[in-house]
Amino acid sequence: MNSPVLIACAHGTRNVEGQAAIRQVMAEIEALRPGLTVVEAYVDVQEPELSGVVAGLPEGTPAVVVPLLLSTGYHVKVDIPKAIKSRPEVSAAPPLGPDPRLAELLAARLRDSGLGDDDGVLLAAAGSSLPDGSVDSEEQARQLAELLPNKVRVAYGASAEPNVPDGVAALRTELTAGGLGRVVVSSYLLATGYFHDQLSKAGADVVTAPLLPSPVLAEIALERYDAVVGASS
Repeated sequence: MNSPVLIACAHGTRNVEGQAAIRQVMAEIEALRPGLTVVEAYVDVQEPELSGVVAGLPEGTPAVVVPLLLSTGYHVKVDIPKAIKSRPEVSAAPPLGPDPRLAELLAARLRDSGLGDDDGVLLAAAGSSLPDGSVDSEEQARQLAELLPNKVRVAYGASAEPNVPDGVAALRTELTAGGLGRVVVSSYLLATGYFHDQLSKAGADVVTAPLLPSPVLAEIALERYDAVVGASS
């Protein structure tokens, strides 16, 4: 029996480097699982749009939508279920985060940026209007804090509080009161694009690179896919 199609569903970006980074994840998924059909889809900005991809599958074709997203927000809770609701043979996996492997990757990016033990870390997530997204980001921050001696706080690019500039200011006040060091923003974003560009304007001393490129994301995506396939078999 053929494996279900893996629909790799990303947010979408107008940033050319960001687009390439996401397509590289899809290529890495294919390389890790030869013979698996991997189809790209997006919930915003880019084409092909997810609902059209699902509608274009031959009737009865089993598939799993794997969100190339880092937390449970509106796209995961609303857009993806809406796109697949008329196709019972199409399932959806959880997002990529939170995950201990992402915490390791975030810590590596911080070390690459020259993080010192006295610096404060602000995990900067995209943000969601749904509370689940904040819960996921806070859990990712907790996992990151277990790997570091630093203070770790969370802030958001949009739709949740505190926003990144306010988070930077609050953490700087906290550090100054303790005679500690710099504010380092840890980019909890997959790739370069609008939200990552905004981080450099938030007043931090250092901003890390986003999570991609890294083979870890493809590994997690396949694990999310396998869990859904295993549960339905």
